[in-house]
Formats: sequence, structure tokens, C-alpha cells
Amino acid sequence: MKKILLSTLFCLALFACKNDAKTTEDQVDETTQNEEIAYASFGMEINDADALSAERMMVHYKDLKAGDTIPAKMRGTITDVCSKKGCWMKLDMGNEDEVFVRFKDYGFFMPLNAEGEVVVNGKAFVTETTVDELRHYAEDAGKSEEEIAAITESKFEYRFLADGVLLKQ
Repeated sequence: MKKILLSTLFCLALFACKNDAKTTEDQVDETTQNEEIAYASFGMEINDADALSAERMMVHYKDLKAGDTIPAKMRGTITDVCSKKGCWMKLDMGNEDEVFVRFKDYGFFMPLNAEGEVVVNGKAFVTETTVDELRHYAEDAGKSEEEIAAITESKFEYRFLADGVLLKQ
């Protein structure tokens, strides 16, 4: 009986010591996950668990080639929203990188005055955007005729097709 009791205590002690060896990153992730953040939800119901930071997501974008698509959930900061109906938004990803986000099947839209941090879920990809499409988006953004006319070359862009968005309140 003593041997069983001692073996059990030994196993419990080992298990307790194992849980104390968490890294600082694990502790930060747990703290972040335990904080209650208020979000407005658009599109498919999602949560903010496991969302990649902008910096980590850009590592994945840099590996993509035109035609590649990867499922992703990421964080970003809104820099621009379609001024006509909220059918797209642009996210600042740091280091002068920007991601153009559209919404799956035009199933939902963002508020025209949306700003701040978001979590988006969907598919990340890269593409070369034509001059006509760039001019269309510039018009949607309320750019002047001169600014629209100055668009004369296609552009390689980071894109995201979102099926769900959380807007931090």
C-alpha cells in the first residue's frame, strides 16, 4: 500500500512540475485569450482564438505566388473602407504592407466608418490587380478624377477573401 501511495505522489509531483515550465510566450498567449474583448461580428460567426498577428501573417504572404491560396485567420488595422457600401477594406500589416480584404459572395459589408483593429477569417492570396480594377477601387474610395487617371499600371497585391470579421469595439 505504501508503494502505491508513494508512486502516486511521485507522479503527481512530476505532473505539477511539468506545468510550471511554460514559456513566456505561452503565458502571454494565455493572458491574451483570457481577456474579454468586445467585438462587433460580421459574416460567419468566428472568434479571435489562434488569429495570427499582422507580422506573422506577412511571413506567409511573402511565400505565396500568384494563384496560391491559404486558409487563415489574422489580425490587422483598418486603413480604408469602401465609401459607397463597405464592400471592401484595406488593412495595415506594418512595414508599409497592406492587405486588400473583400467579403465572400458579398454576403456582408463593413460599416462605412469602420476603423481600428479587426480579426478576419477566410483565405489569403496574392494577385496582380488590373488598372481597370484599381481605378474602380479608387473611385469607390472617393479619390479625385486626377488620382484615378494617374493609375496607369497594374499592381501586385496581398488579398484576403473574408467569410467572417470581428471589429474591436
